[in-house]
Amino acid sequence: MNIFAGLETFLYVISSALFYPVVAGLVLLTFWIVIFFGGFLREYLERRQGVSHQVAKYKKAINSNIQPSALNLQPDTFDINLERLLQETELALIKSLDKIRFAIRVGPALGLMGTLIPMGISLSALAQGDMPKMAGSMVTAFTTTVVGLACGMAAYLMSMVKEKWVRADMREMEYMTELMLRTREMENRRHIEEEVEDEIFEKTEKV
Repeated sequence: MNIFAGLETFLYVISSALFYPVVAGLVLLTFWIVIFFGGFLREYLERRQGVSHQVAKYKKAINSNIQPSALNLQPDTFDINLERLLQETELALIKSLDKIRFAIRVGPALGLMGTLIPMGISLSALAQGDMPKMAGSMVTAFTTTVVGLACGMAAYLMSMVKEKWVRADMREMEYMTELMLRTREMENRRHIEEEVEDEIFEKTEKV
């Protein structure tokens, strides 16, 4: 029984030691949600005007890094390079959602931890007859729950909209890639036809 009581005391000490990191984590998460919401609101206003920085950045990357003139030396790798750039850009867009998804998971978890830890402290204070301490712990428990759930809910709502934006950007990038490939293919066909016509013209002149 002494060993079991010692284990209980050890777990209680660990739980109590986690209280301040949990509260600090909730405060930091709240500030991060506010800052993220500011960027989210700015992006929302920009997209209402038809501006997408991700699509513009991808278009600039196509024009600067994968120019047809630069790929004339290796024409067979044009579609491979373009597909690789598209995949890297799409992967970066998907990774950009990791932070907000992390907040969705962590917010309620920290809120639950911030609830259970003060409740243990509150019960301990109740056993000792310290009613003010018990009341303060209960207030902290309910407050952390509300903050954690609010952060998780706000992150979830923003992530829903962000995912729609990411899917829209990916569709636009895929369209631009396909259009670039079609244009390149038409240029190659035109070039081949011109070469054939030149050969026929040269043979006609010789005859």
